[in-house]
Amino acid sequence: MELIPFYFLAALGVIAALGVVMLRNPVYSALCLAVVFVSLAGLYVLLSAPFLAAAQVMIYAGAILILFVFVIMLLSPGSDPLKEELKWQRPLAVIFGVALVAQLALVIALAVLPPTRGPFTPELIAQIGSTQAVGASLFTDFLLPFEITSLLLLVAIVGVIVLAKKRQ
Repeated sequence: MELIPFYFLAALGVIAALGVVMLRNPVYSALCLAVVFVSLAGLYVLLSAPFLAAAQVMIYAGAILILFVFVIMLLSPGSDPLKEELKWQRPLAVIFGVALVAQLALVIALAVLPPTRGPFTPELIAQIGSTQAVGASLFTDFLLPFEITSLLLLVAIVGVIVLAKKRQ
């Protein structure tokens, strides 16, 4: 019974992700990205991770996506940045397409192997809770990527402010 919502959310996420990369209007692309984030949050709910689902919606669909839309509106008001076609765009797309197909083949080939288990088994998560497990993992094993991400977001915000000041 869980397969029906999974397939629906997975198909919705894939279709919206295709919309992100195929639509020419950046605002419509950002709206498709919102659908991807919400469908991913639905998949987290199906995996019995409600904290991750709420964090996905609040952080990514709320904060990060609003930052993207803000930058899009600030940098290209009324203009279409994708009107000009770059000469190297098609060969680069072919190269990345071949790389994607190779990665998909590798993932499918390795899918028959049993998955490795991390330190947080379902029994341990049921004991301590998913919020504590995410917090413990985030601030021990993934502290450096967490800090790098926060610095990148800070640099993006400062860059938007600098660009906005130059236009005035």
